[in-house]
Amino acid sequence: MWDQQKLAPLSGALFKKVTQLIEDYIDQGMLIAGERLPSERELAKKLSVNRSTVVHALDLLTERGVLIRRQGSGTYVNNQKWGMQTYSSIHWRLPAHFYQNKQSVYQQKSAQMRTQLSICDLANGDLPTHLIPKLQLPNVSLDELIMHEKNSDTLQLGLPSLKMQIAIYMQKQFAMQVDPEEILITSGTQQSLFLITQGLLKPGDSVGIESPSYFYSLPLFQAAGLRLYGIECDNDGITLESLASCVQQHHIKWLFLNPVFQNPMGFVMSHERKKEILVFCRSQCIGIVEDDAYSSLAFRRDLAVSPIKKFEQHNQVIYLGSLSKYIGRNIRVGWMVAPRDIIENLAKIRQHIDSGLSILPQLLAQEYLQHHYVSHQQQLCQALQIKAEQLMLWLDSYFGSDITYQAPLGGFHLYAYLPVNTVAQESALLNKLLLDGVIVSQGASFGDGLGAIRLSYGHFEL
Repeated sequence: MWDQQKLAPLSGALFKKVTQLIEDYIDQGMLIAGERLPSERELAKKLSVNRSTVVHALDLLTERGVLIRRQGSGTYVNNQKWGMQTYSSIHWRLPAHFYQNKQSVYQQKSAQMRTQLSICDLANGDLPTHLIPKLQLPNVSLDELIMHEKNSDTLQLGLPSLKMQIAIYMQKQFAMQVDPEEILITSGTQQSLFLITQGLLKPGDSVGIESPSYFYSLPLFQAAGLRLYGIECDNDGITLESLASCVQQHHIKWLFLNPVFQNPMGFVMSHERKKEILVFCRSQCIGIVEDDAYSSLAFRRDLAVSPIKKFEQHNQVIYLGSLSKYIGRNIRVGWMVAPRDIIENLAKIRQHIDSGLSILPQLLAQEYLQHHYVSHQQQLCQALQIKAEQLMLWLDSYFGSDITYQAPLGGFHLYAYLPVNTVAQESALLNKLLLDGVIVSQGASFGDGLGAIRLSYGHFEL
């Protein structure tokens, strides 16, 4: 593995070759999270380079958060992604997640199992096909569609009639006043996040996210060269103590939150916690990006599903909404609520990148919000609650009292902890689930540790 010949095909100064070799081994899974590297002296000997060259490379990777160096213990591959920074220089190699053969053994087996008809795919976080509403386009002629597309440059912020429907939807759902002029239509939450990383942040900036969090798994943060820092959570969301500690240690510019039916843990941040977070972030000049993907999927009416955005008074929160969890991911429509000058600037960035939005998805979203969402979301909540209850019964039967989890309050996901103490035990249990036709998402994908799994009960069919 550690061979001087491995350095030959690589380009750049010698310390850069050593740096790239270690990165390649991590990408390829030859070095795994938490694994200890050979000593500096041993690496230098095996690679036929000076020890100072190895030290330089290890120092660079440690500074970037890829490695961790422990006094008197050695150098290890960082088992967390918090704090890692990808430089913004041109990098032509595709990241590891694009390569099938660089996935973990469990991921490869899961991909193979998905081709079998009897699979229960609880790693799939999308809406099952049979729960997607049957939408039809409104009575719009082809000439009108063509005219809309021709006028797309004047509709950079989105279709005005759809923005009005979204404002009505926010009023009915949350008793929340939203100015349609402060709404930017996007092709979904990920486009919104991409625009924010490109327009409001720069490489090297530090952002805080919940730990664990689906934000952790998104490559766009590292592609933008951002530093991610995890903030501990309890049943009410991120804790003020952990947030204050993180802000004290790092210069956090933005806080990215998924406060209602959080992915993957499923908690609902209390209204009191939302207000406390607002006050603290205001005092520290920290902006908040709020992703609200599931708030209309509550199993009880007494839950605190109102957005953080509802409680703010100082334009410190950017709210992201989406319909993908209600009408399917193929109709890519989302929205951002922010001060008008911000959304206009972000719309200009998008216009330079991909020339705006398509009209058809916006018309379908408008049709859904005008005529279908009330009855459909009620049916969807009922169906998902039944599936969640069935999943809990199965988990209790399959694992007995060994598995621990919180009963879902709504949304799509149940987060559980397997009865394991070692990586080998975790692998054995995951493989047993695979053999029984069940696929789950590992907590490591969300920045969590040993034994954590996410189960998306929308696809539970056992």
